Amino acid sequence: MKPYDIEVQRLRSMKHDKGLIEIDVDALVLSRQARDDPSGTTCLRLPVEHARTLLLLLKQQLAELDKLQPRSRRSGRS
Repeated sequence: MKPYDIEVQRLRSMKHDKGLIEIDVDALVLSRQARDDPSGTTCLRLPVEHARTLLLLLKQQLAELDKLQPRSRRSGRS
């Protein structure tokens, strides 16, 4: 697996469709040079304001998905 550095520059939109949440972003994606880190993980960087917005949008999308499920299948509810 080839690691990347991903810098989110702008959150564009978010929607859910058929069990997936799709997030449109403007991002700078750069290939990461092999380092001493053997894990080879990809790093996502975003400003705190974008992280807070992303969290709010994810909560909103998950709440909308919960509304679509029958009451007996909603997470954390009886």
